[in-house]
Amino acid sequence: MPKLDRFRIASARKLRSSMTDEERILWSQIWRIPVEGTHFRKQAILGRFYPDFVSHRLKLVIELDGGQHSEDATARRDAERDRWMESQGYRVLRFWNHEVRRELDSVLDTIYAAVEERRALTPHPGATRRPSPSRGG
Repeated sequence: MPKLDRFRIASARKLRSSMTDEERILWSQIWRIPVEGTHFRKQAILGRFYPDFVSHRLKLVIELDGGQHSEDATARRDAERDRWMESQGYRVLRFWNHEVRRELDSVLDTIYAAVEERRALTPHPGATRRPSPSRGG
């Protein structure tokens, strides 16, 4: 495995083990989204980025932002990240940390709506397969 790949995997692993309190809260509650096929991963590699949560199947990214994200330089980097992820077909949802702490049900409702929207755009993996001749298809 190339050295850069090992570094990126180690970086993602480190980020997963050092989640913020708000990331822990959302991660512990994301199972409440009652939709089959929602498989979110935390701090998974997406290009050169490590989004807080991502569903590769649905092409949905969830980012949680603290106060530093309102600073101009950080906001510009966030916008650049979002543009790149969107150019790859991903939808990016951003929430402030205080929203997770004070309005968790609203955050989950918003994620649920985005999941439903993305599911409508993303066919089920088995939906495009041809019927098997050996199984009567």
